Amino acid sequence: MTPAYYSPRIRMFEIIAVVVTGLGKFVMVDFLQLKFWYVTSASLLWLVYILYRIKTNPGAPAYWGFRKEGFGSSLRWIGPVALLALAVFVTLGLLKRTLLFNEHLVFALLLYPVWGTIQQFLIIGLLVRNLKDMEGVTIKTPVIVAISAIVFSVVHVPSLPLVFATLGLAIGYSLLYLRYRNLWILGLFHGWMGGFFYFFVLGRDAWLEFVKAVQ
Repeated sequence: MTPAYYSPRIRMFEIIAVVVTGLGKFVMVDFLQLKFWYVTSASLLWLVYILYRIKTNPGAPAYWGFRKEGFGSSLRWIGPVALLALAVFVTLGLLKRTLLFNEHLVFALLLYPVWGTIQQFLIIGLLVRNLKDMEGVTIKTPVIVAISAIVFSVVHVPSLPLVFATLGLAIGYSLLYLRYRNLWILGLFHGWMGGFFYFFVLGRDAWLEFVKAVQ
């Protein structure tokens, strides 16, 4: 059920805000090398927005996908995919000699799901949901999925491995969300798989990259 506060104007505002947040990554992370401050500020600003919308209408979280329904059904699809992906990551890491194990991996796996959930909220909960439910406009599901996948992958430029990985994942995320409407599982999967991808496939310490801005 659509929350009462939603209107075409609010939907357009949210879509534009998502795009602006994505563009901010290129400025703060790629150009200014301020990944810590970008992730922190974006997370806090969107958390404030979420709390504001919850105050406006308590049904907003469930509408976006922050609910228990659909978690188990989504997990039955994501679980096997996650195990297969992890096996592939380990294999690639061994072959490329990029397999990186240290204590920072633990920190990344604990905190990255938080940022992963924020990202899924923006791309799936806001972009996909608003395009799907836009009043007076009918956008076919394949087009919505394509838009979300392109937006999500472009944000990961200039790393081509991340661009292609996120392009495929975003297609799966969108289709799964449109069927089960659960963001929690997508955020967890994004955070954990993203952490393993960085450490095992790219050989990059995601935790150090995150905190080096404040060192």
